[in-house]
Amino acid sequence: MAKEHSPGRGSRMYRPRKRASSQVARVSSWPKINDIKLLGFAGYKAGMTHVSYIDETRSHLKGREIVTPVTIIETPPMIVYGIRFYKKGKIVGVLLTDDKNILNEIKFKKRAKQGGKNIEQKEFDDIRVLVFTQPKLTKIGKKKIERMEIAIGGKDINSKLQYAKSILGKEVHAKDIFKAGEFIDVIAVTKGKGWQGVVKRFGIPLNRPKATKRRRHGGVLGGFKPPYVSWTIPRAGQMGYHKRTEYNKWLMKIGTKEDSITPKGGISHYGTVENDYILIKGSVPGTKKRMIRIRKSIRAPAVLSQPKITYISKESQH
Repeated sequence: MAKEHSPGRGSRMYRPRKRASSQVARVSSWPKINDIKLLGFAGYKAGMTHVSYIDETRSHLKGREIVTPVTIIETPPMIVYGIRFYKKGKIVGVLLTDDKNILNEIKFKKRAKQGGKNIEQKEFDDIRVLVFTQPKLTKIGKKKIERMEIAIGGKDINSKLQYAKSILGKEVHAKDIFKAGEFIDVIAVTKGKGWQGVVKRFGIPLNRPKATKRRRHGGVLGGFKPPYVSWTIPRAGQMGYHKRTEYNKWLMKIGTKEDSITPKGGISHYGTVENDYILIKGSVPGTKKRMIRIRKSIRAPAVLSQPKITYISKESQH
């Protein structure tokens, strides 16, 4: 006899489970901090390794050496090419840099009415900067840049504008925004797995062979009334390639290109790390070579101190 009640299959937090519209993940909200600096950055996922560090928390393992997996994200410098002005959540003006080389990078052909140079303070209440990545500095073989918008911390709008103008047309680095030991949020598009059935997509149990002669189908889709299939019923469809946000990842180290992190023979399916990089405890969404957006933690817990890393594995991955 069939069960009257059973737990729902698959989390309802991630509906609809459709493909992301772009690999450049959109950041829907930004934290509010008093420091006047950029609140985000972007890099490319290189792979994973493991490190050893001394535990300094109030854990029962305090003072002992702990081995943990970390993700390597290569962070070549990003270029600020514009400032965007907002009034009550709507764009009221854009100010672009005068550097023609930077405008050529973003394939800017016709200069529109910017409205940013003569804008008055009463006409806007928030500003954000427009930046783009430089994948040509890496070894991933990618040429097309990714453009995005990043918010600025601080309370005074005049200070924000002055800071934005100071970095307009210049490069910004991850070490200018983050510091080792703080918590960050990671926003990225997960690894795509294509069209999958209900067993793999939702984890429903296999049917008895005697019941319907099929083991991996969904079974009953609901009652006769109401006469439609509810959205809560597991169905086959797209799996993976979804935008996901992981909160409070521990940033363990910010390294420079002089301090090489590349293991012997290079990182499998990535190559060598040619720029600055960061080490994040644990895993992050996405495949290797995928762009990862990093944001100041919006739910920041107590700030941890910079970990005392005693060993970073650089053994061959081949």
